[in-house]
Amino acid sequence: MRNFILATVSSLALVACGGQEPDASPEAATETAAASGSEHGYETRGSNNLADTMASDDARYMADGATPDSDAANDIPDATERPVMQAQVVLDRIGFGPGVIDGKMGMSTENALRGFQEASDLEVTGRLDQPTKTALAEWERIPATRVVTVPDSWAEAEYTDMPDSVAGKAKLDRLGYKSLDERLAERFHTTVEILRELNPNGRPAGSSASADAGPDEVANAQAADGQAGGGYFVAGQQLRVPNIGADRIAPGAIADADWQRTLASLGVGSEQTAVDRIVVSKAGKTLKAYSGDKLVALFTVSSGSSEFPLPLGEWDIVGEAYNPPYSYDPEVLGNGDGETYTLAAGPNSPVGVVWIDLSKDHYGIHGTPDPETIGRAQSSGCVRLTNWDAARLAGMVSQSTRVLFEA
Repeated sequence: MRNFILATVSSLALVACGGQEPDASPEAATETAAASGSEHGYETRGSNNLADTMASDDARYMADGATPDSDAANDIPDATERPVMQAQVVLDRIGFGPGVIDGKMGMSTENALRGFQEASDLEVTGRLDQPTKTALAEWERIPATRVVTVPDSWAEAEYTDMPDSVAGKAKLDRLGYKSLDERLAERFHTTVEILRELNPNGRPAGSSASADAGPDEVANAQAADGQAGGGYFVAGQQLRVPNIGADRIAPGAIADADWQRTLASLGVGSEQTAVDRIVVSKAGKTLKAYSGDKLVALFTVSSGSSEFPLPLGEWDIVGEAYNPPYSYDPEVLGNGDGETYTLAAGPNSPVGVVWIDLSKDHYGIHGTPDPETIGRAQSSGCVRLTNWDAARLAGMVSQSTRVLFEA
């Protein structure tokens, strides 16, 4: 079904949100593979897990009698308790997306808690109350953070400053990441600011070296390395990151090699629950996914605006486009007459990394280059999620999935 869905998207006139027929980027794929020296275009966790080398390893904590593995270099205890972040990484694992993982209570985390509470037959409060903590205790051994080493190949990737104007963006061959920092933040479903908080002076929080390092140490290393984008972090660096999971990519599960690379870069696994119904609530700013009558996933979304309202009613899924280009038409987008442009694909595309096409002409469900705006900024009529949530949803739905938009 997954291959059939992709094949059916032969022509996407994503006018309301500005998309266009998908167009693979073999040049970018070839460059990535050459840089990493891997047949997959990146270093993998192992032969049985095609996630990247920074993937989660829950067996260390969850298996009976499990103890941390012998990778002592990446086993730096975190001296700070982070109860909200721990709840966020667990909720993210099990399908109730907290949006940007930041260790703070906010709208997206409250939505995720409501979804988990509904699915668990608890009182729906949106709070991390005692009954909810008890229900989440199954995953209490999952730590809030882990320490990873940034792959060396990330230094060889291309990072590009993103022009402000559409005309400037149209000149780029790919709307990729602006810096290694931005790429890391999206990989771990967070922000650059949170990564910096977790790594004072460029060292993992809790490491003895973090207190000794001078404030200019990392900046000097970056200047010597010549990192593009003027970022804070570098390849080969150890970092403390939010301990996101559910990122295993099973060998042979993803037919599209470019899409597999995208999933690995987003920390999204291939093993997703199939759903037969999704419900988008305009008022609740949520997308709920059901398997039968069971709520199995919830994501915070942006949906519509006064000029481009969410089209209420029932719709079908026509197909999916992975890493689609974007067609900018100012008249269609309510910006008056002007020049039209076709923008290249990439995580900084206005529709993010995936487009889920709907039977309502010009409407779809898609990602975003600005994850922190989800649930807060309006959309041009479509349903917008973080790139990682949109990619995960794409692995859940099929053409038999019913879509309901409600007020």
